[in-house]
Amino acid sequence: MAAKRTEKKRLGKKHRQASTRPKLGRTAPRGTATTGAVSPKKRKELAAKKAAATKLAKTPTKSPDREHKVVLRNRDEAGTRGYGGDFDDQREEHAARDTRTLGKRNKSSVAGGAGSGHEERDWKEAEKIASALTLATDVGHREATRLPLVAICGRPNVGKSTLFNRLTQTRRSIVGDEPGITRDRIYGEVEWAGRDVRIVDTGGVVPDDEALIPSEIFRQAKVGLEEADVIIMVVDGRTELAAPDVELARLLLRGGKPIFLAVNKMDAPDMYAAAENFRRLGFKNVCPISAEHGAGIGDLLDEVWAALPPEFVAEEPEERFEGEEEEFEEDMDGGGDPLPGAQTPPDEEVPAGPGRRLRSHGEHISRETKIAIIGRPNVGKSTLLNALTNSDRAIVSPIAGTTRDAVDEVVERDGHSFRFIDTAGIRRKGKTKLMAEKLSVIMSRKHLEAADVSLLVIDATEGVAAADANIGGYAHESGRSVIIVVNKWDLVTKVGPDGKMLFDGSEPANKKLYEEQVRDSLKYLDYAPLLFVSASESKGIDEVFKKVELVARERRKRVSTGAMNRFLDKIDFQRASVPMNRRVKIYYMTQAAVAPPTFVLFTDRDVKLHFSYERFLANEIRDTFKFIGSPIWFKVKARNKKKDKD
Repeated sequence: MAAKRTEKKRLGKKHRQASTRPKLGRTAPRGTATTGAVSPKKRKELAAKKAAATKLAKTPTKSPDREHKVVLRNRDEAGTRGYGGDFDDQREEHAARDTRTLGKRNKSSVAGGAGSGHEERDWKEAEKIASALTLATDVGHREATRLPLVAICGRPNVGKSTLFNRLTQTRRSIVGDEPGITRDRIYGEVEWAGRDVRIVDTGGVVPDDEALIPSEIFRQAKVGLEEADVIIMVVDGRTELAAPDVELARLLLRGGKPIFLAVNKMDAPDMYAAAENFRRLGFKNVCPISAEHGAGIGDLLDEVWAALPPEFVAEEPEERFEGEEEEFEEDMDGGGDPLPGAQTPPDEEVPAGPGRRLRSHGEHISRETKIAIIGRPNVGKSTLLNALTNSDRAIVSPIAGTTRDAVDEVVERDGHSFRFIDTAGIRRKGKTKLMAEKLSVIMSRKHLEAADVSLLVIDATEGVAAADANIGGYAHESGRSVIIVVNKWDLVTKVGPDGKMLFDGSEPANKKLYEEQVRDSLKYLDYAPLLFVSASESKGIDEVFKKVELVARERRKRVSTGAMNRFLDKIDFQRASVPMNRRVKIYYMTQAAVAPPTFVLFTDRDVKLHFSYERFLANEIRDTFKFIGSPIWFKVKARNKKKDKD
């Protein structure tokens, strides 16, 4: 009896351990080891492995110390060359990294919230929609003002923009479920029954709304209605008549112009009977349509075209591009060999039509110069457009993000044609919430890439912000010529020695000091002219036209191969601060394309030029051949040594 008690006491510790172990039955998984079911030695090994795995998961792949060392190494390699010691980390080399960093910041700004995943999906959806939208400069031509005009009007969210896109067969106007997306007037062209007609899409009209934006939309719509020959009023056939519909109908009937009522969203024939209820508005011509599906559009166009004024046909002489033959002669390298990237002359049997002839890297002969007005929200882009066009073409308000669709206007001046495009303010992803705002930001980038010259507008009262530097980087990297426009200069009275602006009214601002501050913040745009204007008072507008004409001419300038090789012989490449293992020997170089100026370097090896080498070569080219306001691109081609030996 005593022996059994002693044995039980001796085994008591084991019994207590067994009571804490998990009971593993037949259905329990056997693949995972548990610390309670193993020996103490094995338990320590498992705990050490688990701690090591946890530490490895928490350790970043690139530590901040390593990133800092990489940045310092890049700066040491850059040295103090070209732009000065304060800008050793060149914009050209690190622009892509800055863009990625900005994207990560945008993601982190919305991270932590419940809608961060929805935010990314919305941006992807906006990019997909924007890829199908048509740019403002892709429609219309200079002779369009001679065509009759048809205006589309109605209250918000009845389908006006959808009808506009259906008639023009484009995706020019932004369409969405949000009311009030369209604000400015958007013009397009329609061809039906062998006749071309201009058409204008106006914003949603609410006559009794006294708010700033709705009242400005109404004012813009009235301009389109006054110049129109025929008016199409759109109503929502699925809803009852609203007070804005009745008020707008009264205003239109007073004008005495031909008016057609388009009852939209009639998707099925059995719904057409409900369209008769809208005759209470007092219109004789009522057409049930479905702008989204295209039902009833043909009948509507037949009635509208019958009400247009008689067509006037004038014979126009055949036109050819001015200077077309001379430019092709410049493309020939002395003995008749075309330069790399240049096209052969077009067939003589093909007549030269309106538009422009594209070449490699954007080289073309164009009838007009496209100028995109870019910048942050509320810096005065729309005010500048109105001052340049001497009209009230765009809605102006102190509310940031007023412009949604890009507004374009053509100005003829001193025999030159300028098409100015007012784009929406480009802002960070975290600052945009509505789908229409996301589309506006994406379309602003697209209009910038399609332009020839960009006007980077900066608010003089706020100075150069980080967003201004990013937007300028978009223009620089896309090869657009850049002009820096400091707007609201009339509000700045004095710049202190510390860089802060004072508003004591004692003396005018120091332009030279302010320009130094701007140049210091935008060192990668040292080739861009800088102008001080006051768009609200129309001061400095003439200088903008002169600089645009100069920059556009410099952008399309071509240097012959002989002049480039003579220039190459005079360069002292020993002054270029480039590592020895990154240097290349340039045998000769030639200009392959214009807009932007692109040079091909024939070297001893096929390697990418060091960014400091590109900067040194670009500075030397600018000192000799100018190329004011335009970035310079380089391409490297290694000379084939085998062919030289043969």
